[in-house]
Amino acid sequence: MSVTEITVATGERYQVGGAPEEVESAILAAARGSIMQLAWLEEAGSGRAIGVNPAHLVTLCAVSPAEEPPPAS
Repeated sequence: MSVTEITVATGERYQVGGAPEEVESAILAAARGSIMQLAWLEEAGSGRAIGVNPAHLVTLCAVSPAEEPPPAS
C-alpha cells in the first residue's frame, strides 16, 4: 500500500494511506465542495480516520517504503 505524508499549517505531520495523486484528489475534491468540507483520509498504520481542512494543508509527499509505519496489530 502506498503511503503519503501530509503536513498541516500547525506543523503536524500525518502519514496516510494512498498514493500522492489519490490523496491530492481527495483534498481537491473537499476544497471544491461545500464550505468547511474536510478531506477524510485513513492514517497509515492505525487505520484511524483523519479529517483534513484543505485550506490548512502545507505539503504532501510520497513516503518511501523504508519510512512507512508498521502495520497495525
